[in-house]
Amino acid sequence: MTRRIPQAGLDMLADRFELDIFPYDRLATKDEIIQGIKGKDGLLCLLTDNISADMMDAAPGLKVIANYAVGFNNIDVAAATQRKIAVTNTPGVLTDTTADLAFALLMSAARRIVEADKFTRAGKFEGWAPLLYLGQDIHHKTLGIVGFGRIGQAMAKRASGFDMKVLYYTAHRRPQAEEEKHGVEYRPLDDLLRESDFISLHVPLVGETRHLIGRREFDLMKPNAILINTARGPVVDEKALVEALKTGKIAGAGLDVFEQEPKIEPELLELDNVTIVPHIGSASVATRTKMSIMTAENIIAVFDGKIPPNLVNKEIV
Repeated sequence: MTRRIPQAGLDMLADRFELDIFPYDRLATKDEIIQGIKGKDGLLCLLTDNISADMMDAAPGLKVIANYAVGFNNIDVAAATQRKIAVTNTPGVLTDTTADLAFALLMSAARRIVEADKFTRAGKFEGWAPLLYLGQDIHHKTLGIVGFGRIGQAMAKRASGFDMKVLYYTAHRRPQAEEEKHGVEYRPLDDLLRESDFISLHVPLVGETRHLIGRREFDLMKPNAILINTARGPVVDEKALVEALKTGKIAGAGLDVFEQEPKIEPELLELDNVTIVPHIGSASVATRTKMSIMTAENIIAVFDGKIPPNLVNKEIV
């Protein structure tokens, strides 16, 4: 295990297996993971652990790589499949919690909450003023959702409470009945970027989505647009984002993920019109506990000779 997980899942695993948990509260290096998995039958890793083919070869007896996350772009799934190693994840459980965080970032960036908090704590508040920290309305504005899976749909549901017009883009347009159910309208990506006041990203990180939002896309956006990213950092070209924020091509951003995570583009840290949080999209006690239980259930199923509930590479069955 590359990191300690919430106790519920840990207890389930400790009842069945001998556990070797990375002892430090930090990201393990590649060499540390290789040393840790030698002679092991299973690996429980985080989305921040990049698991490559050569790492798998360090543990010829490896039967399962259980990712404590929904995404699994950190794992060479093809290499695992070649080696008949099950790869599992934790989908569904964090949908609403991540959508909550995405909408919180949207509200924070729109109403300049972090800026106003710093201002007030610094003792600068001298009373109500007509032009003090003017932000943007959220109600009755247009939200563009890029990626319309579980989290994108949950985001649309939250927007409906603010009487927002909701546009969406996805690689494969949804049937009309589904659009009507969620109260959304389809737009090609460029049109969505042009029309939206808020743009929220909910796509997986694959080849086609790396730098999906870059300089060209920022040029299409409204000057009052606010970009929210709770998906994966490399979906956005961070240098282009910095330029867009500094030059006023867009008004602001709310970020939970970063292109070179955990490193952050230094200039982003200097800008007041971006709200930054440390990848906490699923960080509620209830959700992280459920994730630990799901991860444990996936691992136990493999060693019980069953198909794990959340098997990514179904080809191995």
